[in-house]
Amino acid sequence: MDKKAKKILFSTYWKNGWIDSKDRLLSDGDFEYAKSQGLMFDPISISHDDCIDTIAKVVKIISRAQIAKGFLSSLTTRRLDLRSSLSSYSIAKNIPEHKYTPVISGTSYSDGKPTSHSYTCGVCRDCKYGIRGSHNYNNTDINVLNFERIKWGGVRHGDILYTYFDLNQFINKDIPDPTDEDLNCFKEILNTIESSEPTDYPSALEKRLAKVVKSSKAERQVLIEILASIGVLRPRSYNRPSKGKNDWVFAEYWRGEDKYCHKTVDEYFGKYLQL
Repeated sequence: MDKKAKKILFSTYWKNGWIDSKDRLLSDGDFEYAKSQGLMFDPISISHDDCIDTIAKVVKIISRAQIAKGFLSSLTTRRLDLRSSLSSYSIAKNIPEHKYTPVISGTSYSDGKPTSHSYTCGVCRDCKYGIRGSHNYNNTDINVLNFERIKWGGVRHGDILYTYFDLNQFINKDIPDPTDEDLNCFKEILNTIESSEPTDYPSALEKRLAKVVKSSKAERQVLIEILASIGVLRPRSYNRPSKGKNDWVFAEYWRGEDKYCHKTVDEYFGKYLQL
């Protein structure tokens, strides 16, 4: 990954925190350079239906083995862009080919009366908790998606535009083989999950993983979300109270008593865990 292009991408959105959109500065020269290195892109306009069609085609040419290799090799290198694709692949496999089917996702009120509705695709919403799809994405900035993908491993898993973008980036990457250090790190992650207290929330797991994988708090939160999105962290019940305000999506209803799903781990990573 070109260091100069990465610096341009990161400095567009982040300086000790998010840069407000009105304060973002990006020269034409810097943009063209980062674009030439494959780290920045022109805004995209795409419909829900075209997005779903492309996802269906791309996921067919990616193997589960490639995805597993990318995820594992990210654990000690902190190539978080490779880690992200595990979630996108699993989500893509869960989405059937379909047309946009609008359902109400939110309502605005004035004086107690509804004034407007927001919509999402009902098929996307119902195929797996946390997946969402808009009717159209018009002139949408995907550079911010790439920034989030490289810095944290993605934060919009479940949005079909992110799935579309992430998988299209993955197919153009050379995926390194995981090292023994990567495999040991993953085994320690599983051991940490397995030793969770029954009443642990995802936030408790995040804190415990700090001793296992070199990472920031945000990176560990995304790691947990990725594992939850593919079913490694699989809630036994969705009838559970939330604990205060939080940003969990796929992991929201996981508790320590659920441990991890051995079947899913074996499906994705069995080849490596048997070594």
